[in-house]
Amino acid sequence: MRASACVRLKFSSRRNLETVFEAVKPELHKQATSRSKTTLEKDTSSLTLKIEAQDTIALRATLNSYLRWINSVIEVLQIVNERSPK
Repeated sequence: MRASACVRLKFSSRRNLETVFEAVKPELHKQATSRSKTTLEKDTSSLTLKIEAQDTIALRATLNSYLRWINSVIEVLQIVNERSPK
């Protein structure tokens, strides 16, 4: 069985989009599991995560990994933005 997902995340800041993209990009070189393939694309305001997997279990595992990594970067950016002088 094949399974796939496409998630588009919109960003209000181009800088945050670039930061998240660059932080997660190295993970693409070593896939989370051999049973899935992941691509990450960006445009002017959004990040698109595409996953193709051999089964729903591999899809879920890969999707969870990438969304957690992305969320971690976003949380760090929020903390940095709160603490930086304005």
